[in-house]
Amino acid sequence: MKKNIQVFDNVLQLIGNTPLIKLNRMTADYDGEFYAKVEAFNPGHSSKDRIALHIIEEAERQGILTPGDTVIETTSGNTGFSIAMVSIIKGYKCILAVSSKSSADKIDMLKSMGAQVYVCPAHVSADDPRSYYEVAKRLHEETKGSVYINQYFNQLNIDAHYNSTGPEIWKQTEGHITHLIACSGTGGTISGTAKYLKEQNPKIKIIGVDAYGSVLKKYHETREFDHDEIYPYRIEGLGKNLIPTATDFDIIDEFVKVTDEESAHTARQISRTEGLFVGYTSGAVMQAVKQLNEAGEFKTGDNVVVIFPDHGSRYMSKIYSDKWMEEQGFFDSKTVSTLETIQYIK
Repeated sequence: MKKNIQVFDNVLQLIGNTPLIKLNRMTADYDGEFYAKVEAFNPGHSSKDRIALHIIEEAERQGILTPGDTVIETTSGNTGFSIAMVSIIKGYKCILAVSSKSSADKIDMLKSMGAQVYVCPAHVSADDPRSYYEVAKRLHEETKGSVYINQYFNQLNIDAHYNSTGPEIWKQTEGHITHLIACSGTGGTISGTAKYLKEQNPKIKIIGVDAYGSVLKKYHETREFDHDEIYPYRIEGLGKNLIPTATDFDIIDEFVKVTDEESAHTARQISRTEGLFVGYTSGAVMQAVKQLNEAGEFKTGDNVVVIFPDHGSRYMSKIYSDKWMEEQGFFDSKTVSTLETIQYIK
């Protein structure tokens, strides 16, 4: 008898085709319609699943990777988790150099996925031998049979989103998208998605989100790298202290900068109002939407797509911790804790 079992062969077949979800309460008073591309629906709970699978499979196709080899990468957490997940299924070892700014939740997740993790100081220059960029390079040189993903300088990072995220958004909006708003770290997500969308309709406005303390916005505007722009900030996976070649600055129309504090509060607001438990960078992109709305960017008839990159579970020890928020000075008379709703019955 022929069996007709509805089954996936492994979790990698679940990557991509994430839903577009209408934002209702947060944008109720805004002109236009707003939709979130919710990347937490990937099996690794972030948009980085797309690049991990694409880059590793391209390395296999070229004969660079064979079973038993080692995959090495720099990561703020999400790419590392995705690479570890793909490596498990495909039979590779995984070594990750992680920024100390990454949440403890992310680092614990990487260890739980069997990765060998090196935690590197966050607030050092990119060429410092202790930086996670340089540590990953050194580990690659020292590890025989290894491949260094190098997402910040890998064209395949852009290609992954050109081949998947862009076409998905175009299809889901039936081509009616007017704005794409996305955070920029490595730049692969916004650049690849924008490249596809601009090919379909050059009038679509592409807006990148940057952090205060990062060089990306000023570099986009002046093409000058300004060291004075660099200072410590808390948002993970957003902004940079170097210029990634995986960012196509020519295809991005403008950048908006957001603060650590407002992004954290906005992430918590998304969870409370839209029922979407999202990460820090999702709060950042929605904070940019708020600022753009105040500046009069949107009009009736606009269809605005924002990319929510990952899941809130990766920030339980940070933005969803009242203790952490208090330690950062993020609560004041106007923004008090909204999560202390637990009552203990004795």
